[in-house]
Amino acid sequence: MAPDKRAALGLDRELADLPIDLRWREWMRRIEAVLFASATPVARDDLARVVGQGASVDLLIEDLAADLADRPYEVARIGSGWMLRTKAVYAPAIRAAANLSGQALDLNAFDLAVLAAIAYHQPISRDGLKDIFGREISRDLVGRLAERALISTGPRAPRRGAPYTFVTTETFLAAFGMQSLRDLADPEQLADAGLSAP
Repeated sequence: MAPDKRAALGLDRELADLPIDLRWREWMRRIEAVLFASATPVARDDLARVVGQGASVDLLIEDLAADLADRPYEVARIGSGWMLRTKAVYAPAIRAAANLSGQALDLNAFDLAVLAAIAYHQPISRDGLKDIFGREISRDLVGRLAERALISTGPRAPRRGAPYTFVTTETFLAAFGMQSLRDLADPEQLADAGLSAP
């Protein structure tokens, strides 16, 4: 929906008729509602559309996170936005009772290895992946990762016929519980632990 249509919905952003403490609480609730309803991380600019002009989205998020401290879910920073996610301690209960069939990544070990290679070496082309794995990476595999929004096309060299490259997405970060790529394990630490990073 275009910003002008959002304004036409009549949302009172300022809430000037409320005392400041109730105004702040309502802004927190609005942010929580937006995060709850969104399947993807919500950017600061989008959250700013539901609070008063000059209200600090960062401080509202901090207060919301504190408010949710004893709840089974939390506000998580994912890339350039925020989302609500269930705390990891509740994963066994969710797996035992909830139908998660539509949310499972269904990636085999090789798919995960290719995804890790993209994360560690992005932007990387299919030729770059071939160099790492010693074999051609199928368009089908790349397509499955892109279909799940775990990867996207990255920058291309500014020359005719340059190959496409691949990068990870905010969906990748959310799926693996990371705020940014800085949360990836250090390749040297993986090697020291007997695990090899691609």
